Amino acid sequence: MQQSVVPELAHTDPRPMHWLATATAVTGVIALSSLFQPGAAKAAQPTAGTETKPTPAATAPPSVTGVDFPLDCGPVKEMVVKKAAGDLDGDGRPETVAVVHCDSAMGTPPDGVYVLTQAADATRPRVVATLVDPKDRLTVTDFTVAAGTVTATLLGYSSDNVPSCCPDVKNRATWRWDGHTFVRSTPAAAHSV
Repeated sequence: MQQSVVPELAHTDPRPMHWLATATAVTGVIALSSLFQPGAAKAAQPTAGTETKPTPAATAPPSVTGVDFPLDCGPVKEMVVKKAAGDLDGDGRPETVAVVHCDSAMGTPPDGVYVLTQAADATRPRVVATLVDPKDRLTVTDFTVAAGTVTATLLGYSSDNVPSCCPDVKNRATWRWDGHTFVRSTPAAAHSV
């Protein structure tokens, strides 16, 4: 009987390279499968003889480019660090809410939070409300716009003696349009960081 050149059941002794090749293949299959998903299901198909009206194109939210924010940065530029859009006043046109501060090379500059809108016939957006004034020395984190509400976590200072690097007070705040102005509410009491 002649012996085989390849040992019997050579694949039963896996090496790290075998596991790496298998893991790479599985990762590739998962990645590719996320690209090929079925379309959204429709609850009812139109019946013969009925027409469906196309939905109007969504209006684009105002851009933050070229906006004159009410922020005095001196020789440095303004920097939009966060932005989100949503229909805050219920008119069917989205507004943009921007978190802006001076592009300072040192320290943590305070943030301003501004609401932007743009009329249909306007060429540039404009600031219509200031939700957080940079003079309040607050830093904005966890910023969202959803269901007509602006929500943010605000980091601040318990006194002027607290260094700018190290805010020691944390508040969660929300703003909602009441038909005339944005009303701020603070869901939970301020607490130290």
